[in-house]
Amino acid sequence: MTDETTQRITQLEAQLQLLTRLLGAQGLHAEPHAHHHAVVDAVEALAPLRPLLEDESINDILINNARNVFVERGGKMERVDLTFPDDAALFSIAETIASQTGRELAASRPLVDARLSDGSRVNIIAPPLSVDGVSISIRKFTRNLITLDHMSAQGNLSPQLAEFLKIAARCRLNIIIAGGTGSGKTTLLNAMAQHIDADERLVTIEDAAELRLTQENLVRLETKPMLTGGRRGEEVTIRDLVKNALRMRPDRIIVGEVRGAEAFDMMQAMNTGHEGSLTTIHANHPRDALARLENMITMANLNLPTQSIRAQIASAVHLIIQVSRMRDGQRRVTFVSEVVGMESDVITMQDLFAFKTKGEKADGSLDGGFAWSGIMPRFLRRVAYYGEAGRMSQVLGVTLPKF
Repeated sequence: MTDETTQRITQLEAQLQLLTRLLGAQGLHAEPHAHHHAVVDAVEALAPLRPLLEDESINDILINNARNVFVERGGKMERVDLTFPDDAALFSIAETIASQTGRELAASRPLVDARLSDGSRVNIIAPPLSVDGVSISIRKFTRNLITLDHMSAQGNLSPQLAEFLKIAARCRLNIIIAGGTGSGKTTLLNAMAQHIDADERLVTIEDAAELRLTQENLVRLETKPMLTGGRRGEEVTIRDLVKNALRMRPDRIIVGEVRGAEAFDMMQAMNTGHEGSLTTIHANHPRDALARLENMITMANLNLPTQSIRAQIASAVHLIIQVSRMRDGQRRVTFVSEVVGMESDVITMQDLFAFKTKGEKADGSLDGGFAWSGIMPRFLRRVAYYGEAGRMSQVLGVTLPKF
């Protein structure tokens, strides 16, 4: 390698630290010579995306095809003036991203779901599955650790609700965060998990590890997909990891998202001593979240009666927190609903907090507020047990009964 080449590589590494951080150590464990070539390949391939990757106001980069690129900024979609020379050039970028995350964009299965080393999620799908060309979706991961106080300041929830959720996390309630794609479920999960005691042992389970918890007693687990041409036995699913986590002496199990039969094992964990576990689910309303959870448990093929499934859910889950990206682009906590129990074969719930809209402001944002319903939570005895009764009394502005 000539001195000129070495100098060029050094310049590229210095100028584009963002890209080497994104692609990071994944796939760059070879000899130094191979490392330099890998960096150069990654830099050259991803150079067109550099301005978007460096722009911290952008949450998502959505490449529909070589001539059609959108970003999400401030909760709103906008088209950007970025095109690629042709489909082959975009496919080359997709291949680089896939290879640097240890995945393969194969002709027999041209789709990849992976995580960049900074926690950003990337999904790639190519023809013939993607009709109009290669599509790349990048969900950027914020560099700053977002807290409940920060979310309160930017209007995602009220100061009162922020304090309420801090207490809920501290008191080891089993919580499901529900919402649509891009509604902020993982962000809220991260923010709430910061209020878990440092002496608790946590195990996190995700398809692509993106949770950023600050606790030291933490084990992070990530699924392993079956690679093209591999054997099915090589695949490790969320359900496999939940079962394994039960043998790791966790105080809490945190699952990034339940979407299948692992919901049964998650409910089992919540009901068998792993209180304070958290997860997210795709749903449009707290009641819909319960229905989806029930459907996913049936996917475990255990032939359980419907009433038995619902009884297990009612016993396991304390709170369902609904988050939504509303029409003004703002992400908000729209409901905090408590699971009360069972009446006949129906799971009963009560809304503790809700966001109520009053209209629209001059700038197009929604006018509304977060309101406590006035209903006392059923878990106040647990709040008292964890020494948070006085704090909860201040948050709700009422005198709590003594236990």
